[in-house]
Amino acid sequence: MGEYRTPRRWPHAVEALTPVPPRRLRRVVFRQFWRDLVFLHWEADPFEVARLLPPGTVPDLFRERAYAGLVFFRMQDLAVGPAPPLPWLGTFDEVNVRLYSRDALGRRGVVFRSLDCDRLLPVLAARAGFGLPYRWSRITRQWHGRRLLYRTRGRLRSGPDGHVWTHTGDEAVAPRPLDEFLTYRWGLHEHGWTRTYYLPNAHPRWTFRRCDLLDWDAAQLLAAAGVRPLRADPDSVLYAPGVPVRFGPPVPLPPQPPPSRPPAAA
Repeated sequence: MGEYRTPRRWPHAVEALTPVPPRRLRRVVFRQFWRDLVFLHWEADPFEVARLLPPGTVPDLFRERAYAGLVFFRMQDLAVGPAPPLPWLGTFDEVNVRLYSRDALGRRGVVFRSLDCDRLLPVLAARAGFGLPYRWSRITRQWHGRRLLYRTRGRLRSGPDGHVWTHTGDEAVAPRPLDEFLTYRWGLHEHGWTRTYYLPNAHPRWTFRRCDLLDWDAAQLLAAAGVRPLRADPDSVLYAPGVPVRFGPPVPLPPQPPPSRPPAAA
């Protein structure tokens, strides 16, 4: 397998990795709180990742390597604009499979390959309004002392199952350069309304705590999202207590044609 090369015709340099947003939001479209996040990441083949990204984006690489993530968390206090948080409907558990992207303006982003959620109405609204690949699933989140268990089960027979079981501590840990690359993300890329768009977000600096991985089962979730890790064990395991998050309005990507195929191997 040759080395993946980003298109040279893209004129903008990639934005720096920053622990706080590099841009201010023009306005806030919706707000939410992410709590008890568990991140698992694996190295993936950049050529395979390129085929899974929306038009107008390419894989964002860390030291010439692509990564795929599996993230478990609790969504709380979902609110639209300045309105109060939605009661009951605005709080639910979520599991997503994600990849890492760049666009022609140099913006780094996240691309969701799947998002499992245990509230049907947010699933329908996100699919219709933003084209995001949400899926209605059964998700449970349980604390046993310092041990945290997330489990997801498909509501249909074909739906994927998975879980993660971690032991967390109170000690704060500094993110490694790889961890910063995976979590310093200030927007997502998605293809909807016939064009790819960038949806910016903003939140305070992450706080990570010690996290030991006790057990996990990610095979079905990753496979259903079309993702094949290069090894069985994750390359990065992180736990974050949570952050409040704001999202701005979607911004269409410039009408620059994407590469017709992944750049040729060196």
